[in-house]
Amino acid sequence: MSDDYAPCITEVHHFSVTVCDIEGSVAWYQRVFRADRVPMEFPHYEREHTGYGVLLVDTRSGLLIGLHTNTGNGGEQFDEARTGLDHVGFNVASREELEAWTAWLDELGVEHSGIRTGDQPFPFATLVFRDPDNIQLELFTVC
Repeated sequence: MSDDYAPCITEVHHFSVTVCDIEGSVAWYQRVFRADRVPMEFPHYEREHTGYGVLLVDTRSGLLIGLHTNTGNGGEQFDEARTGLDHVGFNVASREELEAWTAWLDELGVEHSGIRTGDQPFPFATLVFRDPDNIQLELFTVC
């Protein structure tokens, strides 16, 4: 394989996070993302004896959301200052979509940052909120 060739990712297929209260998180993600629950539990790869996952599908975007529980989870809140995930970012089509998301999160009573803008390294707008386990979720658009 040539050094000039690098394989390309075409889209985000899914994201998965481990949560403290799987049913509470399922309800939250279903409400916020209007996602449907796949009617089965999935074994957690290489943790089949200590955990499982629930899969949600946002049929409008095709995004899959995996929520996992594991007996090794001590119940502590997520902290992006530790090694591992920092946040998950989702692209939206426009500033108007960010405004619609702001109104939607307000309607649901989900705390958020409000729309923030910047111009480095390019003009953008973003909206940040957190799930019940404190995992930061970000909606992003290039202006």
